[in-house]
Amino acid sequence: MTKAAIIRAARHLLARHAHADITLRAVAERAGVSAPLVLKYFGNKDALFARVMSFEADAEALLDAPLADLGHHMVRHLLTGQAEHGADPILRIVFAPLHREQGDTLRANFRTQVVDRLCERLTGPDAGVRAELAVGTLLGLGVMYGIARGPRVRDTPIDEITERYAPVVQGFLTPP
Repeated sequence: MTKAAIIRAARHLLARHAHADITLRAVAERAGVSAPLVLKYFGNKDALFARVMSFEADAEALLDAPLADLGHHMVRHLLTGQAEHGADPILRIVFAPLHREQGDTLRANFRTQVVDRLCERLTGPDAGVRAELAVGTLLGLGVMYGIARGPRVRDTPIDEITERYAPVVQGFLTPP
């Protein structure tokens, strides 16, 4: 539980500040733990942020549905994460430009751990382009819902948004 709180705190800070500006003390304060405990679990700031910049577990949850239902699952997963936790870990990619060299790591991890993994599941022509378009479409919704906080979108029930938006995402996942 404590380790998870530290990772959540580091993700929160990484989504709002440049990597170079984040201290272990700030992560510890946000997580409600001591800085030495952060060091005990992760060793140093670089090791902590290497873990935070990974999308492996997030991609596992995002892509955990049969291909025929994946668009619906992805949209619902993103919106539920936003509504229940105030953020979705996949949206960390939006802040990659803030992080200089670490942003390159974030982008590379996102491509291989999310987009390429989705692409491997798709059949038919242009799977790579369709995977990028599906993820891009999903990120657009995440930005409007969670970052821009569009009041009309946020006031609409998640089920309704999912029913309207999932077919668009699914359209990219299903071969032409």
